Amino acid sequence: MTDWTPTLPDNGKPRYLAIADALAESIAQGNLTQGARLPAQRHLAERLGLDFTTVARGYVEARKRGLIDSRVGQGSFVSAAPKRERMTAYRPDYQADLSMNLPPEPTHPALLARMRAGLAEMGDDLVHLLRYQRFGGANSDKVAAMSWLSRRGLVPSQERVFITPGAHAALLGIFGTLAERGDTIFCETLTYPGARSIAAQLGLQLVGLAMDKDGLIPAAFEEACHKTTARAVYLNPTLQNPTTYTMPEARRSEIADIARRHHVAVIEDDAYGFIPRRPPSPFALIAPDITWHVAGLSKCIGAGLRLAYVAAPNAPSAWPFAAAVRVASVMASPITAALATRWIEDGTADAMLAFIRAEAGERQQLASEILPAGGFIADPLSFNLWLTLPPAWNRSAFIGHMRSTGIGVVASDAFAVGIAPPEAVRVCLGGPIQQDSLKNALEYIAHALESPPESASTLF
Repeated sequence: MTDWTPTLPDNGKPRYLAIADALAESIAQGNLTQGARLPAQRHLAERLGLDFTTVARGYVEARKRGLIDSRVGQGSFVSAAPKRERMTAYRPDYQADLSMNLPPEPTHPALLARMRAGLAEMGDDLVHLLRYQRFGGANSDKVAAMSWLSRRGLVPSQERVFITPGAHAALLGIFGTLAERGDTIFCETLTYPGARSIAAQLGLQLVGLAMDKDGLIPAAFEEACHKTTARAVYLNPTLQNPTTYTMPEARRSEIADIARRHHVAVIEDDAYGFIPRRPPSPFALIAPDITWHVAGLSKCIGAGLRLAYVAAPNAPSAWPFAAAVRVASVMASPITAALATRWIEDGTADAMLAFIRAEAGERQQLASEILPAGGFIADPLSFNLWLTLPPAWNRSAFIGHMRSTGIGVVASDAFAVGIAPPEAVRVCLGGPIQQDSLKNALEYIAHALESPPESASTLF
């Protein structure tokens, strides 16, 4: 049935809720049966004389209630009659949360079976893994870490490699080791919010330097080094968060030369370094003597795998770092480290990485087909895109409009250092959201971008 056109009561209730209520009533009365196809949102909006945004929001509300399902390329259909338990146990819909930069979650049965098998096999060592372990990782875990880092061309000695409970913990230890309260650390003008939080927590001055599509501008870095004594420069040079830019190798070499001349350490957050199939050489390979390399597993395997492999410039510099991280977190979870080691050794980690690359590529392709061309920046394999808002919208209004429909995106304010935040937002494409729900959310965003803010109101 594609000609369903409800009569909406004029009772002051928001129209989007009235649409969801009408769907529930039609299903309860048997006028809409399981599997019935609903009108396209744009067509229903025309029939009701409403804005597309209002109807789209009504369909989102109906999906939250378990009334309808959406299928990519086919439309929306009445789902099985929702059970009472499902309705009373309703939790806020996570499917449209595009605010967290996560890798797509594996769905292939064979891959999921491999992942579960690795987890099950750890049972034989469970008692041992529940004990305190030496800080920095057991020898077997360090060997696996070095094998993983070798995929980026790195061959650090074992005494320079540490296993930490996530990249955030590693960065906290590195920042605290290199700088004292009041000291300066450089970064790009748009940077990872976690670095901002860590600097603020430690009382450090985070100074943003100009960047372009190739990352930190060498001339800006050189000038800043002449004017200010900085302890380090923090960089996320591959698929940079939030812009998705990747710094070319020639630019990395130029930045490394400047850093070495001015005795500035390089903190390389290589969170996404394993995602491109042929990424540029890391700073830790170009300038290992001044680089702290942090290879977190959250973005290339899964956010719940709170583990990062850190390569220090040399053994003596690693000693105070080890002490700082030990005080903060004692050790990385032996269970988590053992699972990562097993997955690396048996090839599961590589299989997961291959899936993430393929799925990220499909999602970026979907975004390129739906969103206005030229209005956003994205790498074909990144988990997010950087969306520049049209003149009619400001980021506050846009964020509020998206949030009213359950779509979470992040304003540029979270990333800006030393500049006025641009009218832009980060839109994430990964995590648990499936492609059909992502398609709906992107279509909603695309429509909003084409409409003035005043037409987005859903209250009548």
